[in-house]
Amino acid sequence: MKRTATAAWNGSGKEGSGTLTTQSQVLNKTAYSYISRFENGTGTNPEELIAAAHAGCFTMKLSFVLGGAGFTPTSLETTCTVTLDNGAVTESHLAVKGNVPGISKEDFKKHVEDAKANCPISKALNTYITLEIQE
Repeated sequence: MKRTATAAWNGSGKEGSGTLTTQSQVLNKTAYSYISRFENGTGTNPEELIAAAHAGCFTMKLSFVLGGAGFTPTSLETTCTVTLDNGAVTESHLAVKGNVPGISKEDFKKHVEDAKANCPISKALNTYITLEIQE
């Protein structure tokens, strides 16, 4: 399986702007700029997309891990916070909440750790990944 995305940029790094388009067209010429990346302007940015990818990948992997252990989650929700510091992504923090009937806190924690270590995006990130299980 291969997936693609295209970035187009016009102008200088600070004053220019660009668009992002994904193969699925979910992002279709979606705006991004210096302001949306480093300030609070309208549009997306690479770090936000990394956070979305990590949250989505981890949560899906957790569902598979739980299913493999005989548990079917009613709901799972993960918030991912990516830190950009001095030009590098230095951390990805996953905060997960789960409603999983019949599972103990210890077993849930064990499966969460498994998903964190083994989701493809965790493996792709060369950064410190932290984890929080929320009640």
